[in-house]
Amino acid sequence: MTGSTPRRSPAAPAVSPEPIVQVAAGFMAAKQLFAASATGLFAALAQGGLPLSELAAKAGIAEQSCRILADSMVGLGLMERDGADYRNGAAAAAYLAGDPETLDLRPHMAFWDAISYPHWLGFDKTAREALPNELDLSGDRMTAFFGGVQAYNSAHALMLDQYYDFGAHRRVLDLAGLSGAFLAAAVDRHPELRGTFFADPQMVEFARPGLKPEHLERIELVAGDAAVDKLPEGHDAVLLEHVVHRFDAEANRALLRRAREAVEPGAALLVLDFFLDEGEPRRALDSLLAGEYLTIDGTVVYPEAEVRSWVEETGWRWVETRLLPGSPRVLIAEAV
Repeated sequence: MTGSTPRRSPAAPAVSPEPIVQVAAGFMAAKQLFAASATGLFAALAQGGLPLSELAAKAGIAEQSCRILADSMVGLGLMERDGADYRNGAAAAAYLAGDPETLDLRPHMAFWDAISYPHWLGFDKTAREALPNELDLSGDRMTAFFGGVQAYNSAHALMLDQYYDFGAHRRVLDLAGLSGAFLAAAVDRHPELRGTFFADPQMVEFARPGLKPEHLERIELVAGDAAVDKLPEGHDAVLLEHVVHRFDAEANRALLRRAREAVEPGAALLVLDFFLDEGEPRRALDSLLAGEYLTIDGTVVYPEAEVRSWVEETGWRWVETRLLPGSPRVLIAEAV
């Protein structure tokens, strides 16, 4: 018999490496998203689809790199391709194209690119030592930092308002929080609602510019130390937004106890933050942000079960936990 022996196709591996490759390539996806946002690729498509050459010209970038960015955004679900035309997907159109009627997340992309990403380059050291990298806010980085934080909190405020009915309350106390956006979103949707933003003087001044005159008619800004000063009374809901991860267990218990003493039985408690899971369902976002907080400033994302135990120990009854899309989760409790 003559001729060569037919070659066999290699058997498919029993376990695919694809999940590993997808995760490992995540930094490429992030950097291309940041570049697409920074170059105005999404904004260039705000009025509708464009072919590659027109998209590149409108964004002011080379056609070769425009093709790479646009195809990556299509693959990631942020853009669509219809024949020769590229167009924004729903999320990009709403949050990255500069729509004046929606929340603009481009400052948050700039924050992650300029502030967070350089920190993650040293995350192996952070992981070994559980210590943050040095936070450099010199020059334009300060503008990027505060712009990103504002957009970050506004996104979370929007999601909370969509997934929790503030219309059930008369007056909400935002205690020791970081942004007036949460109360602003709530009073925008519920005209009869009133709120109090109680935080240290620096946070009060940080919150003030983000509030419109009509917000200040219904939101009282009060400067004070939540750990020792008398808390405002007359509220039927207390919001702790991005508070828990900033303090240790003892300080969190003390703050929860003080919040309980300031309200009547039946009042609601909303604890909004990222929390680590103890069981199902598991959500990667919380543990990813735990790494972010650790490397940026050394703060702690706690297990949800631990935070719920603090809530129960300080005069509240846990009711439920709601996951907010692309945002923290919110623990909902009731004063007993």
